[in-house]
Amino acid sequence: MEIIGYFASALIGISLGLIGGGGSILTVPVLVYLLGVNAVEATAYSLFIVGSTALVGAYPKYKQGLVNVKTAIIFGIPSIIAVFLTRKLLVPAIPTELFSVGGLLITKSILMMLLFAVLMVFASVSMIKDQKVGSAKNNADQKFNYPMILLEGAVVGMLTGLVGAGGGFLIIPALVLFTGLPMKEAVGTSLLIIAAKSLIGFTGDLGHFEMNWSLLIIVSSIAIAGIFLGNYLSLKIDGAKLKKGFGWFVLVMGVYIIIKELFL
Repeated sequence: MEIIGYFASALIGISLGLIGGGGSILTVPVLVYLLGVNAVEATAYSLFIVGSTALVGAYPKYKQGLVNVKTAIIFGIPSIIAVFLTRKLLVPAIPTELFSVGGLLITKSILMMLLFAVLMVFASVSMIKDQKVGSAKNNADQKFNYPMILLEGAVVGMLTGLVGAGGGFLIIPALVLFTGLPMKEAVGTSLLIIAAKSLIGFTGDLGHFEMNWSLLIIVSSIAIAGIFLGNYLSLKIDGAKLKKGFGWFVLVMGVYIIIKELFL
C-alpha cells in the first residue's frame, strides 16, 4: 500500500501540471487510505505537500508571464488570514468526539473526511461540466470586484484550512469572474495563491502535531516531480479532455469516502 501511495503521490503533481488543478483533492485520501496517516493530521500534511508542489509549479508560469502578482496579493490576503486562523484556532477547538447518529459515533476524523468528500463531489462537478466564463482581453481591462474577492478569498481559505485542499477549482473561476484575468493567467496566479495560503496555513499546525518530516519530504518530492511530468505531457495531450475523466474519478472517490466513513 505504501508503494501505491507513493505512486498516487505523483498523480497529485501530474494533474496540477496537466490540467491546472484538481490534484490537491487527491492528497488527503492518499495520505489516509494508502499511507496510514490520521485524517486530522493528513489535512495538515496536505497543506505542506500541496503548497510546496504549487509553489514549484507557479515558477515556470511566472517566467512565462502567466502569474499576476497584484491579483495574487489582493485575493491571497483574506485567504491566507482565513486558512491560518482556521488551522491555528478552529481545527484544534473541534472536539475528538462530536455526536452519535443511529449508533454511529461521529468523530473529528470522520467529520474531516466527510467534509473532504463533499468538497471532492463539488470539485468533480466543476471539472466534469463545461465551464464557459468570460475573461478580460488584457490586464488593462482588469476591474476588481473587491467585496466578492474578499468574500471568496476568505471562504476558500477556511475550506482549505478545514480539509487541506488547495481549492483551485474555486479560485480559478473567481479570478476570471471577479478580477477579469484571462484563463491561462488565472491558472498560473491560482498556483501562487494556493502555495502561499497552504504553506502559511501549515505554520498554524506547528505545535499541534508531531510532524513526520521524512514522509512529508518524500511525498512532496514525488508530487513535485509529477508536476514537471504533467507540464511536459500538457504539451502533447489535450488537458481539457482529461479534465472530465479526472472529474469522474474524483466523483467516484468522493462517494466512496462518504460510504466508507458512514457505513463500512
